[in-house]
Amino acid sequence: MIIYGADAGRAPPKIPLLHLSNCTDLSIPAKDIIDRIDYELSTYEFYGDSFPWFGMHQFGAGVAAAFLGARMESDSNTVWFHPPEKKVPIEEMHFTYDEGNVWLRRIKEIYREGFKKWGDSVCMSMTDIGGGMDILASFLTTEGLLFEVVDHPDEVLRLCREITALWLQFYEELGEIIKGQRVFSDWSSRLCEKPSYMLQCDFCYMIGPQMFSDFVYEDLEKISMNMDNAFYHLDGMGELVHLDSLLTIDSIKGIQWVPGDGEPQKMDWSEVYKKISASGKKIMSGCAMSHHLDEILKVIKSPDELMIMQFAYSMNEKEEALKKLAGYGAL
Repeated sequence: MIIYGADAGRAPPKIPLLHLSNCTDLSIPAKDIIDRIDYELSTYEFYGDSFPWFGMHQFGAGVAAAFLGARMESDSNTVWFHPPEKKVPIEEMHFTYDEGNVWLRRIKEIYREGFKKWGDSVCMSMTDIGGGMDILASFLTTEGLLFEVVDHPDEVLRLCREITALWLQFYEELGEIIKGQRVFSDWSSRLCEKPSYMLQCDFCYMIGPQMFSDFVYEDLEKISMNMDNAFYHLDGMGELVHLDSLLTIDSIKGIQWVPGDGEPQKMDWSEVYKKISASGKKIMSGCAMSHHLDEILKVIKSPDELMIMQFAYSMNEKEEALKKLAGYGAL
């Protein structure tokens, strides 16, 4: 748990904190970006098992699309990845590694400056590389990919395999820069002693179990086998149809179930948590303390099966937040 609003002991830098809204501004030196992050971390207090952490997901979900040539656009809420202006038929599409890609080089530069400043005292998370089918959808559009899985399934599978191989290369290269950190993390703020990642596939919300088996399962299995602590981000009720399949992937060690906004948040999901627990996998809650946590604790075998995202509270909320943390025996 993080409490923000402490005195940093120095004046804030003039440049803005790295964010979705300014991630495409290449005029800001990487060294200055790290200095601004350092100031931000100096205003935090860390409790429980929290750790000085900064999320490098600020370049958008599925930034591997940009590494592969998709056009990047951002605002204060999100980052979009658009197909290249020159369109080619799916049969002529190929994905290749580009060492000089501006976005890959930019993220590497920030990692290097961060590690130079902090060593192992701060965790910079792995950037949000994305899910294979989601990356492909950035090039074909979501609607276009829905047609292609029916019209050209062999070509889709070929491209998925190309993306998987490149995904692993990006992960290895970025991880090599930050391997001296004390812990590994990703956008979920989950801390692990060994290389880890929160896998996902938003596109699978729109496909059934057979297509999941055909186009997604192999990608998740291969990537998760190349790290010690892969989890899967099960996002929304439409993805529940794939839970049974996900639970058969031994190299996925846990599931983060996020019901979705609105009414689903209020529903009882104890059966979902019970099924995940019974499979031997860990559960990561995407909800703040006291929201769904009691529901999860009732159905799991041990509290050690549960992981909670790092949540931030203001100084005004500090006393109440610390009481909640202590109530769960995490303080």
